[in-house]
Amino acid sequence: MITRPLDLASRLRPEPRNFDWLFYVNAGLLGLYFAVFGSPFVLAPGMALEFRLPQASGATASAVAPTSVVSVTDSGQIFADGLRTLDQLADWLRQEAARTREPVLIVRASREVRVSLLADIANAASAAGFKRVLSAAVEPEANRPGRKR
Repeated sequence: MITRPLDLASRLRPEPRNFDWLFYVNAGLLGLYFAVFGSPFVLAPGMALEFRLPQASGATASAVAPTSVVSVTDSGQIFADGLRTLDQLADWLRQEAARTREPVLIVRASREVRVSLLADIANAASAAGFKRVLSAAVEPEANRPGRKR
C-alpha cells in the first residue's frame, strides 16, 4: 500500500461506525426533492413530445413533403428548432420561407390544441410567404391500407 513508507495509515481516523441508516435517509430525501420540485425540463432536457394526432379520412391522400415543421403541445408550447413564442415563430417562419422557392409548412398539433392557436400559426405562416400550411393527421384505424375489415 502507498501509505506504508510514510506510515500514514497510523495517522488516519478510524472507520466510522455503521451509517447505513443515513444513506437511506439521504436517498429518500433526494427522491422526495425530485418528486416535489422535479421538472421534465430539468431531469430530461431532451424531452420527447408525446403527440396524439387527430384522425382524418384521406389524411395520407393529400400528403405533401413539407419544407418546414412546427410542433405544438397541448399546453400551447411551440417547437420550431427549439421552444418559441408566437412572435419568435413569425421571425423563424420568414427565415424558413426565404430558404425555399415553394415553402410548405406542416403543423404537428395534438388533438387538445386550441384552434385559435392553430389559426394564429397559419396566419403567421401565410404572412411569412408559405404557399401551403397543412395540419398533420393520421388515417383512422378502419381506413388504413392493409388493415383487415
